[in-house]
Amino acid sequence: MARTRQTPIGRFGGVRVAQRRVKTSATLEQNKEAVAQELIALGTTSITEIMNLDGTMKKQEDIPDYALRAIKRITPMPDGRVAVEMHDKVSVLRVLAKAAGFLDSPDKESDKPSIVGINMKGPETTEYAEVIDDNDK
Repeated sequence: MARTRQTPIGRFGGVRVAQRRVKTSATLEQNKEAVAQELIALGTTSITEIMNLDGTMKKQEDIPDYALRAIKRITPMPDGRVAVEMHDKVSVLRVLAKAAGFLDSPDKESDKPSIVGINMKGPETTEYAEVIDDNDK
């Protein structure tokens, strides 16, 4: 007897998924200033706030809290030094630019047509005539 397969309904959404999304949206709405400050800290922290110019790490007391949060990974090296990896600035700045509306097209450009006409001009045609030379025979 063949087995019938039932498609799971959970991935199509439903009341619980919608409620969860609304709850998440409300949480983000209440904390949007904190989220913005954290993104700004991640995007503007410089490695010189964490490391000295000679390659040594600054003391923890001398590193600001926002700079500590911008550190993704600290890896100890065999020679006693440490490698510091920070969060990706480009992706953070892209999120900030999108949230600020820098990546949106201005309203004055929205009136421009979305279809552009292209007139193509081909090469001019030349007529050739076949010449038969009777002297070759």
